[in-house]
Amino acid sequence: MSLRPEVTGAKRVVVKVGSSSLTTVDGGIDPARLSALVDVLAGVRARGTEVVLVSSGAIAAGLAPLGLSKRPKALAAQQAAASVGQGLLVHRYTEELARHGLIAGQVLLTVDDVTRRGHYRNATQTLSTLLELGVIPIVNENDTVATSEIRFGDNDRLAGLVAHLVRADLLVLLSDVDGLYDAPPSEPGSRLIAEVADLNEVAGVKVGAAGAAGVGTGGMVTKLQAARIAVAAGIPVVLTAAPYAADALAGKRVGTLFHATGRRRATRLLWLEHATEPTGAITLDEGAVRALRERGASLLAAGITGVRGEFHAGDPVDLVGPDGTAIARGLVNFDVDEVPRLQGRSTQEIATEIGSSYAREIVHRDDMVVFSA
Repeated sequence: MSLRPEVTGAKRVVVKVGSSSLTTVDGGIDPARLSALVDVLAGVRARGTEVVLVSSGAIAAGLAPLGLSKRPKALAAQQAAASVGQGLLVHRYTEELARHGLIAGQVLLTVDDVTRRGHYRNATQTLSTLLELGVIPIVNENDTVATSEIRFGDNDRLAGLVAHLVRADLLVLLSDVDGLYDAPPSEPGSRLIAEVADLNEVAGVKVGAAGAAGVGTGGMVTKLQAARIAVAAGIPVVLTAAPYAADALAGKRVGTLFHATGRRRATRLLWLEHATEPTGAITLDEGAVRALRERGASLLAAGITGVRGEFHAGDPVDLVGPDGTAIARGLVNFDVDEVPRLQGRSTQEIATEIGSSYAREIVHRDDMVVFSA
């Protein structure tokens, strides 16, 4: 059987592993599973391929020390478990990688770190430098400080975004199921889908819920979201079960391969589209909608008809057409209480009557992503 060239030709790989693939029946970290995963990653690294690991498991690792039998529902309790567990998890990775002469580097990210321009550059530079130094970055969401309003929500989506952030050649999602099926795998007659050329082809596939272990947050839905983010950015994806990690990373035809469908784009805009929740909305007239969609223009005050929500300069907001449909998302340059006095006015009029400091774009084109029509 021939190998997958998308895998064998990859020089930089992001591997994501979920909590359910690292934990025992009781919910704690399984040392044998973690050790086996590290052995696979070390083998990939020995072939000269750079590896970034996006690892869940911090909350799971903190359950036993805190005397908790399952993942808590309250955000504060999850943060407490993550605070205890993150250090334990990275310590285990550090010890296991050291057996192979490799160094682990912990990278904890929040949405704010990678949507604001200066922070995003720091994240990119840190990961790039770690890889240049031969380190294996261990990436996780910073659960100890993330709030329900500003969080990635699941490490599957985070992995898709990190793959683009580090300009990876391949994303491998390790799960507790061995691929995408045309029906829930527990149903009789369900069949594995070996390759997906276009994610729209599997839009109607019924998928199961989150892992049975009760320690993770994801499921097949979030893995398909991660695949959509990656393939749209030109990065192929392999989805399989953790026990098949070695075969998947060797290019063997296990699991499901999602073919790349798009081209690479500005990394920060990908984060803006997929890793942010809007804090408000700005309503545009038809002329502004056309300017954004057809001419790639920035949003000027003249095209604004209304605002809603609570936002401050630098926050993500949706740009909404007259029919209420969000046509773009961007980082706004003004607070919500400043926009009404500017809306509908020309730049010249604003400069004359309000001041030159206000005569600028409400949302600059470089800080905006326009959604597909």
